[in-house]
Amino acid sequence: MFDYDVVYLGSGHACWHGGRILQAAGKKVAFVDGDLTGGTCTNYGCNAKILLDSPFELIDGIERYKNLCVDTVPKVDWKALMNYKREVLKDYPIGLEKIFEGLGMDYFKARGKIVDAHTVQAGDKKITAEYIVIGTGERAKHQEIPGNEYVHDSRQFLDLEDFPKRIVLIGAGVISMEFASMAAKMCDEVFVIQYNDRPLGAYPKKYVDRVVKKLSDDGVKFCFNESAVKIEKVGETFKVTLKGGAVLECDYVFEATGRQANVDGLGLEDVGIEFSARGIKVNECMQTKVPNIYASGDCVDKKIPRLTPTATFESNYIAEHILGKKDPICYPAIPNLVFTLPRIAQVGISLEVAEKESDKYRVEVAPFGKMLLFDALNEPENEFTFIFDKENYLVGAVFYGSEAAYLVNFVTFIINCKITGEQLDKMIFAFPNQTNELLMLLIPMMSGQKLM
Repeated sequence: MFDYDVVYLGSGHACWHGGRILQAAGKKVAFVDGDLTGGTCTNYGCNAKILLDSPFELIDGIERYKNLCVDTVPKVDWKALMNYKREVLKDYPIGLEKIFEGLGMDYFKARGKIVDAHTVQAGDKKITAEYIVIGTGERAKHQEIPGNEYVHDSRQFLDLEDFPKRIVLIGAGVISMEFASMAAKMCDEVFVIQYNDRPLGAYPKKYVDRVVKKLSDDGVKFCFNESAVKIEKVGETFKVTLKGGAVLECDYVFEATGRQANVDGLGLEDVGIEFSARGIKVNECMQTKVPNIYASGDCVDKKIPRLTPTATFESNYIAEHILGKKDPICYPAIPNLVFTLPRIAQVGISLEVAEKESDKYRVEVAPFGKMLLFDALNEPENEFTFIFDKENYLVGAVFYGSEAAYLVNFVTFIINCKITGEQLDKMIFAFPNQTNELLMLLIPMMSGQKLM
């Protein structure tokens, strides 16, 4: 007889969503987590990022009307914003713990370690379970260079007391480019170091180039085909030496060049679970080499995007698998976006694949900002790209613009449900807004018509 039906290592989105499904089905569930309840996204990542980003997004929108009908553009009071962020987020872990308690799910505030296939060491206590689910996430990984002790990661950046006047960001991936968009409105000097000439490699180059140009126009200096080889602290200043010999002076050094799975010290090797810095190996049912032990979320070695929604999806799937549903996991089209200013969002078949396989796909570009500037919030570069298969089903889309996050979620329904233009044309949507205008462009294309 086990203490629990299911024990989770972790308490973030990769864990608690499935835990609620299992608890509702009558299973006895427990969580083991030595960090703040709710995991990275809730406490140190997505929630903090979008909260801090929001005023910058508003200011970016106001700037588009400067000298047109707006005289003064406000500035962000970072200290006040940070106090607001802390006040808003401080109760989230407590709230989750109350939910767990109210549902009858136990919570152990301790770092967990797997002792055997059915036993977890939770601090000084051993607990047993029929199933174990690992959802420990990942953490920042830093380069091994002299002075890397002076480097900060996203968790630290999102809790900054005072915004630095001069900042160096190492890496030009999603996190660095998002932070650069904020820093461009706060700093006297912003440097972005990238080892090649391709920032945001997962997104279409033509839209990335537009983001780079806008940031450059806002004063951000990009150091492409470069890398940091040494960081020195001189008084209150930091000196970052580049491979090419240049030295950048700043007040704060940030690095986002990669992340690694939180798998150390979990006892995985002792029970025969395969893993690496990329994560835990699982099969098509999210099971490890030990069938009653699953892994979910960012700690999994996978090609699927490591996103909060995918962690939630996997958590829900694992719960259903434990309850008897034995079909392999099948991911729908997954939208993703980068919170630069403007945003880039995409879903489904990528633009790169569509252009390479032109015999299978049709690509249509709608220069929305040039066609309907007033509806595009005075954003002339605003653009939609649609990808259709040979049967004229929408199978992919890319959006560049301030409303990209909302538009990509809207078309995700169309893609996953295989909704036709004829079906959409029988619906009535709120007007005027970008979603309605998107449909006015999209519906004719879904019957094979070309936009231009």
